[in-house]
Amino acid sequence: MYVVMKILISAGVIAAVTEIAKRFPSFGGLIAALPLVSLLSIIWLYVQGEQTKTLSKFALGVLSGFAATAVLLFIVYVSLKQSLSLMTCLGLGISGWIGCILLREVAIKFIKTII
Repeated sequence: MYVVMKILISAGVIAAVTEIAKRFPSFGGLIAALPLVSLLSIIWLYVQGEQTKTLSKFALGVLSGFAATAVLLFIVYVSLKQSLSLMTCLGLGISGWIGCILLREVAIKFIKTII
């Protein structure tokens, strides 16, 4: 029952954001940029009894993916402005996201060898 409740509440938030975005695209985008998924996840983890150390590591993980997500959204934005198909835009954005994540991993390994 608990899992069903999480799914319903999470789906409700997503549905509300998309409905707002249909009527007010810029405002919907602003709301979508809020860390809704991150905050919901932290809340669900806390309610499930996870320790603050786990919540802290989760928050750091989200933070470390922020730059890659910004690149994804920028690529999608630019691609859509160029009138590319949505699937192409998403493919390019996801490719950019993966590239950023891989670059981050290489940078972390490089920094660890220096330190």
